[in-house]
Amino acid sequence: MSRRLAAVAAVLVLCALPFYLGAFWLQVGLFSMAAALGAVGLTLLTGTAGQLSLGHAFFLAVGAYGYVWLAGEPGPGLPPPLALVLAVCLSGVAGGLFSPVAGRVRGVYLGVATLALVFLGRHVMLNADTLTGGFNGRSVPPMSLGGFTFTGTDPQLTVLGVPFGAEERLWYLALALLGAGWFAARNLLAGRPGLALTALRDSETAAAVMGVPVARRRSAAFVVSSMYAGLAGVLLALVFRRIVPDYFGLALSIDYLAMIVIGGLGSVAGAVAGAVFVTALPLLMARYADQLPLVAAPGAPGHAVGPTEAARYLYGAAVVLVLLFAPDGLSGLARRATALVRRRRTPPTTEPPATSSAPATSSATDPSAASPASSPAAADASAPDQRPKERTS
Repeated sequence: MSRRLAAVAAVLVLCALPFYLGAFWLQVGLFSMAAALGAVGLTLLTGTAGQLSLGHAFFLAVGAYGYVWLAGEPGPGLPPPLALVLAVCLSGVAGGLFSPVAGRVRGVYLGVATLALVFLGRHVMLNADTLTGGFNGRSVPPMSLGGFTFTGTDPQLTVLGVPFGAEERLWYLALALLGAGWFAARNLLAGRPGLALTALRDSETAAAVMGVPVARRRSAAFVVSSMYAGLAGVLLALVFRRIVPDYFGLALSIDYLAMIVIGGLGSVAGAVAGAVFVTALPLLMARYADQLPLVAAPGAPGHAVGPTEAARYLYGAAVVLVLLFAPDGLSGLARRATALVRRRRTPPTTEPPATSSAPATSSATDPSAASPASSPAAADASAPDQRPKERTS
C-alpha cells in the first residue's frame, strides 16, 4: 500500500512541475524522459536477456528519421500520431531484420556486430539526402492530436495563469509515453517472457533444458528493445525540433550503456535513474560551467575541459565506482537503504519466556497447593472408608 501511495505522489509531483519550472529545467526533464525510454529497452536486452548491444543509437535514428519522413515532406505526410506508431514499428522491423544475428551470436561478438549498425546508419544518414536531409538534417513536424498541436503558438493555451508553450505540452506527452513504457516493461519482466529471458542470461543450457526456445527469445528481446529505442528517438526528435546525423553516433550508444550500468542491470527503475543521471549531468554542467572549478564554458578557446567532456569523465568514474562497490547500481543502493530504514523503524521484539508443558503448581498462584489436603494422597487419607465390611459370624 505504501508503494502505491508513493507512486501516486510521484505522478502528482511530476504532473505539477510544468507550473513551477522554467523552460531550461523542462528541457532537461524532456531529454531525461526520452533517454529513460531507450534505457528501459536496453536494460531488457542487456540487463535481463544478457545480450550486449552497442548499436542502440542506430535504432534511435531509425525511429527519429522514420517519424520525420512519415509525417513530413518529402514523405507521405501522414498524421503525426500514425507516423509515431509506424516509426516505432519500423524500428521493430529493423531489429527483426537483425534478430537472426542476435539469436545466434552472443557476448562481445554480438557487441561488435551491433557496432557495425552505427557506422552503417551514419553512412545512410549522410548520403540519403532525400530521406534524411544529409549533413544538415531535417526539421521535425510537430505532434498534433485532434487539432491540438504540441507547439507554443497553435493554439494559445494558459492553464491556471501559466502559459503553456511547447515544453509544457510535450512534458505531458513524454510523461504518458514513459508511463506506458514503464508499465509494459514491468509486466513483461513479471510474466513468463521475463522469467525466460532471465533464465537465458543465467544459463542458456539450463534454459534450453527447461524448454525455453533460446534463439526465438533472444530475437524477441532484440525486437522489443529496438521498438523502445525507436519510441525514444521519436520523442527526442520532437524535443530537438531538428535532427542531424551527428547526434546518433557511437558516443550515444556508450551513453546508454553507462545509463543501465549506473542504474542497475535488469532494473526498470534503475534504468530510469541512470538515464536521468547521464542525461542531466552534462546539461547542468553546461549551465553552471562558470561556477564550477576546472570546467570551461562551452566554446572556450584552447584545450580546456568543456562541460560535455567533464560530464563524461564524471559518469565514467561513476561506472567504475558502481562496478567496484555497488554492482547492482543505484537501484540496489536504494533497496538496501530502504531495508535499513525499515529495520531502524521496526521496534525490537522480545521473545516470550519459555513455558513448560506441565501445569504450574506454584503455591503463589494456586491457593490449593498451600494445603497438604489438596494433594491426592492427603485426599485419600482423609476420605472415609467406603469399602463394604466383612460379616462375622
